[in-house]
Amino acid sequence: MGKTVTTYLIDGDPKGTQYAFISNKICQMFVVPRSNLAYLNTQEKLQKPAFYILLGEDEATKPQAYIGETENFRERVKDHDSKKSFWQKALIFVSKDADMTKADVQYLEHKAVAEAKKANAFVLSDNKQTPKAPNLPEYQQDSMDEFFEDVKFLASFIGCNILEVSQPKVEHIFYAKGRGCDAKGFYSSNGFTVLKGSVIAKTTVPSLKWNDKRNSIASEYTALESDKLVMTSDKTFASPSTAASFCLGRPSNGWADWKDQEGNTLDSVYRTQLE
Repeated sequence: MGKTVTTYLIDGDPKGTQYAFISNKICQMFVVPRSNLAYLNTQEKLQKPAFYILLGEDEATKPQAYIGETENFRERVKDHDSKKSFWQKALIFVSKDADMTKADVQYLEHKAVAEAKKANAFVLSDNKQTPKAPNLPEYQQDSMDEFFEDVKFLASFIGCNILEVSQPKVEHIFYAKGRGCDAKGFYSSNGFTVLKGSVIAKTTVPSLKWNDKRNSIASEYTALESDKLVMTSDKTFASPSTAASFCLGRPSNGWADWKDQEGNTLDSVYRTQLE
């Protein structure tokens, strides 16, 4: 089923201050760069209960983020501005038709921290514990569950994958083997996801030009088990070839090296659909 998303670029800059919402939904997302916090003074909605995510844009293997809730984001962000140096922009989620309660945004924070830790795409060093869910009436919990799905959609809409936990289809699992590698994963609109439990090559060949970055990613996503490097969580790469090169420790054409149980290459499954 299709969706219509309305986006308004407040200062005309696609990377600047903006807000977005899904038609016929109450969830509204504001994207506010740290350089334009003065905008918060102009929006009454941002001075009420809100759920928010602070995002960093560094060059680390995993960028850093902080997930929180507040009764007044404009006032709360003053503390974050003085004490947290990593973040570059804030995603603030509010109800565009009715105010949310403190318990509502606490519930959203609870769900988001748990989901973000499962996705493992961002460093959440300031969210050490998953907050407990507040007691909400069943009808309100259902309403906030629906709101949270819209939060995930809008975050993904602007390219933020902090809450995306990819779910593979069993029939679309592909495998890569060689050089001690025994990896599996799946292809989707997000890229190619190497699954938890995959074994990757311990060494690399000299012709692999991004060895240092590979080692950095491996340090974040693998552990040594019985003298094998094993993925401790899923990791999505931008392309099948990058994913295969990471797993095999050598340059790779992922479209040819990833094969399903029947031996069909990723290329033959996905690139021949228009023939």
